[in-house]
Amino acid sequence: MTTNPPLLMTRDLLQITDLSATEIAELFALSTRLKANYPAYASTLAQRSLAMLFEKPSLRTRVSFELGFQKLGGGVTFLDHQSSPIGTREPVEDYARNLSRWVDVVAIRCQSHELLTRFAAASSVPVINALSDLHHPCQALADLFTLVETGIPIDQLHLAWIGDGNNVCHSLIETIATLGGRMTVITPTACRPSAEILRTADARACRSGARIVCTDDLAAVAGADALYTDVWVSMGEESLATEKTAMLTPFRVDSALMKRAGSQARFMHCLPAHRGDEVSADVIDSPASIVFDQAENRMHVQNALMLALLRPDIARRSHAPAHATTNP
Repeated sequence: MTTNPPLLMTRDLLQITDLSATEIAELFALSTRLKANYPAYASTLAQRSLAMLFEKPSLRTRVSFELGFQKLGGGVTFLDHQSSPIGTREPVEDYARNLSRWVDVVAIRCQSHELLTRFAAASSVPVINALSDLHHPCQALADLFTLVETGIPIDQLHLAWIGDGNNVCHSLIETIATLGGRMTVITPTACRPSAEILRTADARACRSGARIVCTDDLAAVAGADALYTDVWVSMGEESLATEKTAMLTPFRVDSALMKRAGSQARFMHCLPAHRGDEVSADVIDSPASIVFDQAENRMHVQNALMLALLRPDIARRSHAPAHATTNP
């Protein structure tokens, strides 16, 4: 008797390079099925539990994980670490081993990616990166899923990133490099993405046919399917606010820049947005903006990921059968 392989070959999702192009495509297909018919999956994670460890404030990440897991029938516990960083009261490894005895999956939103990797190494249950200083894989997956929903074939996609080469930018670079298409990263030289991230992406791009270009020339937005920006000063960088704002002001996404991209260009932002800083109000509030589609899709893509990690038997099926509501 033969059995199908699991949907994902990875146990954890710490960064996009943990996934193959095929795995991402299958996650997107499952996201579509979930989004269209949650009742069919309503109890697929019954008796399963998610622990959320957050060192940083959150709206979209917390609500989308917490309510999303509950929509699949699971239980959630939230552990607020904003005033007590992970590893302060006890070693990170001990924390991970304790939680592994009680919960089935852990989502961590933290300051340090190194801490995240330590936690995952000690954990016996899957760990999901809900944001670190280097990567934001769930955001990037939701972003590409949103673009797929607009009907743009990935191999023909041209995504332009404008502003600071931060963690979201890193994860988008890795996603495009994995799937194919084109990404133009337009930043001041001092704000370019990590050289190591770019080297890793180049290796993947050789296989996928993707093209990743870094420049400081805003004219490179021409023909882009979407312009994406993020806040200029990330959480934890407040001391750099004046310096970064001065460097990035010329890179504000406004209506003039959108026109340079073309009449069909969409506007993207992972939110929260600072209208008047990285984006003008008339752009983010325009019909071209798909920022709230991105926000909604966080839940669907994350649910697909957690279902793939915890119930590969259900995730592999093209349609949830009647008995999908029972737990083996």
